[in-house]
Amino acid sequence: MTLRLLVIEGNERATREAYRAALGLTASESYRATLQELAPDAVFDIAFPTDAGANLPDAGGLEGYDGVFVTGSALNIYDGGPAIAAQIELARAVYRSGTPFFGSCWGLQVATAAAGGEVVRNPRGREIGFARNLWPTEAGRGHPLLTGRAPAWDAPCSHIDHVGALPGEAIVLASNAVSQVQAAEIRWEGGVFWGVQYHPEYSLKEIASLMSRRAATLAAEGLFADEAEALGYVADLRALHGAPERRDIAFRLNIGADLLDPALRRVELVNFLAARVRPTRSARGRA
Repeated sequence: MTLRLLVIEGNERATREAYRAALGLTASESYRATLQELAPDAVFDIAFPTDAGANLPDAGGLEGYDGVFVTGSALNIYDGGPAIAAQIELARAVYRSGTPFFGSCWGLQVATAAAGGEVVRNPRGREIGFARNLWPTEAGRGHPLLTGRAPAWDAPCSHIDHVGALPGEAIVLASNAVSQVQAAEIRWEGGVFWGVQYHPEYSLKEIASLMSRRAATLAAEGLFADEAEALGYVADLRALHGAPERRDIAFRLNIGADLLDPALRRVELVNFLAARVRPTRSARGRA
């Protein structure tokens, strides 16, 4: 039987359109395209909880899905407001439905807030481009989310907020020097969430697009000498995306196989589909 998957778009409409103008796809459309490569037998719905009047599934409707994924977002949990409250309530409904639940970046933050944890601005500043030297915790070394990961790895990322405190029934699975919670499992009201602060779904092209739109900000924050240097870095990323055999660019940017090889970059998504989505579908009698 065909997998039925739901992708929840974390961005408001204006941000979605800016994303599409720069990349050709919204964040949820790009996420769906990645998942479609990993699960060719899947069909997808996309939900827009930030839109006023959006028709969102309740816990009963969510039970009809085999997996739920939450994208990144330009929003900040601590700002509050209807667009954020709607996503937190939808995340709680996903937990209560028992449907396998995964999120990248904002997805981890929403799942944390929904279960009673805290999301804060990272005092160490922005982590963008690549999360470097990620390592599994003791719990993470034996966790199926990280099966196949090396003792240390890099991953695409873009965030200025992070998890300040996980809810009570949660496990940190991976960390690095920038954020203690880079991967986690959270249990709440019968549901189980697996998520990461980074973006295994992103290509180098998508990271380049994000950094291009923030070039002036990145220079102002001191991550580049000036905007021109930031845009030069973006140009290198785009060139490497188009020609991953360019060892000169990969060397200059310190980009290895864990970022260049889609099979390595997407390990967490592959593991989630294999360890949570397909077994749960079978247990629910939909195999």
